[in-house]
Amino acid sequence: MLTFDDLLCRARSLAGGGGRALLGIAGGPGAGKTTLARRLVRELNGTGDPWAVQVPMDGFHLADAELDRLGRRDRKGAPDTFDAAGYAALLRRLRDEADGEDTVYAPGFERVLEQPLAGAVPVPPPVRLVVTEGNYLLLGTGAWRRVRAALDEVWFCESDEDERVRRLVARHEEFGKTHEQAVAWVLRSDQRNAELVAATRERADLVVPLPL
Repeated sequence: MLTFDDLLCRARSLAGGGGRALLGIAGGPGAGKTTLARRLVRELNGTGDPWAVQVPMDGFHLADAELDRLGRRDRKGAPDTFDAAGYAALLRRLRDEADGEDTVYAPGFERVLEQPLAGAVPVPPPVRLVVTEGNYLLLGTGAWRRVRAALDEVWFCESDEDERVRRLVARHEEFGKTHEQAVAWVLRSDQRNAELVAATRERADLVVPLPL
């Protein structure tokens, strides 16, 4: 049975080959990707100098103003509501500039605002492992193909479906939706995206059953 220690060993091995390694963690909305990525980075860094950093795909959400312009606000979170090409370009830069002298700044995502934040995640030259998590890392269409090509490995998070939906509803409620609004959004938008993501599972290098 796969354990968290197994994942730590695998992540360390990725970073032990010289240069900078990029590990992707994929899975549907609410599957536990971000929790796993944060735990990995925290445990890998320990109490020493940080050599692993988390860079979220969610930093490449299009701003609400742009979604309004495109008429896509009501399905925020779908693949075409992200700047996939920009995300792929950042991943290549993180690899190509690993031995440079400059810190690379990646965007973050603010859950309270539900908006991306430019320059929120510093990746200094000593970082040997970038852990990036998101729904569509294994998607084989458009610019998302370049995302997968930029990553050394991609793990797919798999969790109990009822628990995944429960967490999603709770998350939407935490950030301002009523229970009825949260349930409606999950069943209409998040579930459609989750089905799309589930179809990419077979492309993963490793399937991680959660919780560990």
